[in-house]
Amino acid sequence: MRRRRCLIPTDGFFEWQAGAKAGAPKRPYFVRAKRNADGIAPPLAFAGLWETWTGPNGEELDTAAIITTTANRMLSGLHDRMPVFVPPDAFELWLDCANVEADVAAALIRPAGEDLLEAYEVSTAVNRAANDSEALIQPVAAAAIHAQSVADAPVKKERPKKPDGQASLL
Repeated sequence: MRRRRCLIPTDGFFEWQAGAKAGAPKRPYFVRAKRNADGIAPPLAFAGLWETWTGPNGEELDTAAIITTTANRMLSGLHDRMPVFVPPDAFELWLDCANVEADVAAALIRPAGEDLLEAYEVSTAVNRAANDSEALIQPVAAAAIHAQSVADAPVKKERPKKPDGQASLL
């Protein structure tokens, strides 16, 4: 905390809410900055710490961790903890390890203001590392519509490719 503070830029993060009934599946939510009237969100950055350490074979490994704190009221229905967000006007203070003591920087470790974030349910497809698309952060109703439109789309038959003299890696 004294010498290795960092910022981790983010567009948002996923959090899972336990089902209301015992044994019910958890539901994923995407948490992001609230948009203004023009649809623009403020920049978000997690408070982080970093370190480089030497492994048993002499290799160097760079690591980072996101600092968490007690969830604010809005997120407490999803989880009891949340990442610490450093406000843009405090970026320099957080990063200035040479001139800002750790206890002064630690004053930034607190729940985000109630007006900073919004959360909405998303598809359970986020729970699979093989899935990687913008559809994962669409609200669950929009994601369901997208999935249905993909399912209803006509299937294109691919023509066999003519050899072009190039080797294939697949």
